[in-house]
Amino acid sequence: MQLDWIEDILAVIDTGSLARAAERRFLTQPAFTRRVRSIEERLGTPLFDRSRKPVTILPGVMAMEPELRELGARLRRLERDLKVSVERGGHGVTFVCQHALTTAVSPWIVRQLAETQDLPVRVRSGNADACLMQLLSGEADFAVTYDWPEAPGPGIPLTFESEILGYDRLVPVCAPHLLDGAGREELPAVTYPPDVFLGRVFAHSIAPVLAEGISLVSKVETALTLAACEYALDGIGVAWLPLTLVKAHIETGRLVQAGFLPDQKLRVLLVRLPGPHGGQSEAAWRHLTAASAVPLLS
Repeated sequence: MQLDWIEDILAVIDTGSLARAAERRFLTQPAFTRRVRSIEERLGTPLFDRSRKPVTILPGVMAMEPELRELGARLRRLERDLKVSVERGGHGVTFVCQHALTTAVSPWIVRQLAETQDLPVRVRSGNADACLMQLLSGEADFAVTYDWPEAPGPGIPLTFESEILGYDRLVPVCAPHLLDGAGREELPAVTYPPDVFLGRVFAHSIAPVLAEGISLVSKVETALTLAACEYALDGIGVAWLPLTLVKAHIETGRLVQAGFLPDQKLRVLLVRLPGPHGGQSEAAWRHLTAASAVPLLS
């Protein structure tokens, strides 16, 4: 799938017609129509319903719009990174952070590499599984992710090499008014889907040790830690969040830690595929693993 094909298809989705899509793509309508037919011929399948006027995208293609947008963004980013890499003679390091760690840890890593080692740095962000996938695909030199000692089965797969950067805690926090005079039998909660990392931590290490008589009522579920933090600040419910993320809010009183609820220690790992590695990547790894622990995580 070529980037031009994706952008042509998305132009039709966004504008609702071949004519307006042609304008967006700076082509005449006949030229754009020929290009669209060429895409269909190369793919071996129709993309448009030509029985309607104006021509419309087939439902099956519309259903793939999110994937097309994501793939288009990744291809554009890859083009940009290749250009930067060539212009800089191949220098630079790319790392990917688990979403919940990006705010707390990536600034420290960038300072270590950009200022101390004078290395250009590219930063990515994703969920835990996406971080490892970017290592496998070669899109990143290393990743920064959480794991926890009590995880059922192996944590980071043996396919990867890892070093501990520091420690964090997943703590229950909420707006102060939720605990003021409220009963603790039923507590509104901000929860995570069971298939994401923090959802697995909660299911295996927190839910089983909740005190008897405490019942959590999920008010909203999200896979995004920053969104969960905002929901907690808005008073929607108790949320289990990394201490590094909410420490400032606790210190200012916007959030309070619900000490009667369990928390969980987390490790912060620097992860990569086993070598051999290029000179810049290896130098970055050695510097980071030899440096003192990340200040917020020590």
